Amino acid sequence: MSTAIAWIDGQWGTAATLNLPLDDRALLLADGLFETVLVRNGQPQLLQEHLKRWNSSSALLGMDPPPQRDTLETLIQEAIQRSQLSEADGALRLNWSRGSTPQRGIGLPAPGHHRFWLTLQSCTPTFSAVTTITSRHERRNTSSRLSRCKTLAYGQSIQARREAQEQGADDALLLNTAGALCCATAANLLVRRRGQWLTPPLSSGCLPGVMRGRALAQGLAKETELTAEFDADDLAVLINSLSCRPICSHDGQPMATTTAAAELWQSLLD
Repeated sequence: MSTAIAWIDGQWGTAATLNLPLDDRALLLADGLFETVLVRNGQPQLLQEHLKRWNSSSALLGMDPPPQRDTLETLIQEAIQRSQLSEADGALRLNWSRGSTPQRGIGLPAPGHHRFWLTLQSCTPTFSAVTTITSRHERRNTSSRLSRCKTLAYGQSIQARREAQEQGADDALLLNTAGALCCATAANLLVRRRGQWLTPPLSSGCLPGVMRGRALAQGLAKETELTAEFDADDLAVLINSLSCRPICSHDGQPMATTTAAAELWQSLLD
């Protein structure tokens, strides 16, 4: 029986029992980053790719470098043992904030006070089909540095998902500030068109997702601008480290779905 586990400031416990200080900028300002890593049979998957993005994002946002891989691997392996996930799937979340600050406001504090914590819980990868809409209220900013980083600030995604659910859909697709298709609330978009998987370029404002990056590196997908409307014969999936979900309906119109979402996702782990 697996157990959810957490670590912060040298203490092990659960996410419900451990504490984040009330003056941490993660809590006050969502000033931080995170990575969600699949754990499969006791091993973190694509950890190097996640840490590369984590470090790049930290540098881009002017944060201190996150903990090194050697330090992380020791904590991750202990978390896996404590949670009894050595033969199961789990979701590992690595968090990095700018830390506690005694001052009010958004001014940057002195470096050297960043805070790291992690959580790990059981999680089953998901491949079921979803219905989507195009958000009418939220758009991805093509020029913002934040669009290129997996930050703690998910307010826009929450509101877009809320908008979808109010219309009876599962999720929302976000256009960017130029009006092109960009991504979903918590996943990258892959579109199968005339036999080729396509995905918006990073210049669209989409997150540089790890699974998206794998699809490009393996030659399974290529980058291209996608207009706001799907073509009649398009197939589409929403993909991230924990899922690959075909879109079966968009804005109330049925779409053909791929039957190989799980196989596509698995091929990117290999």
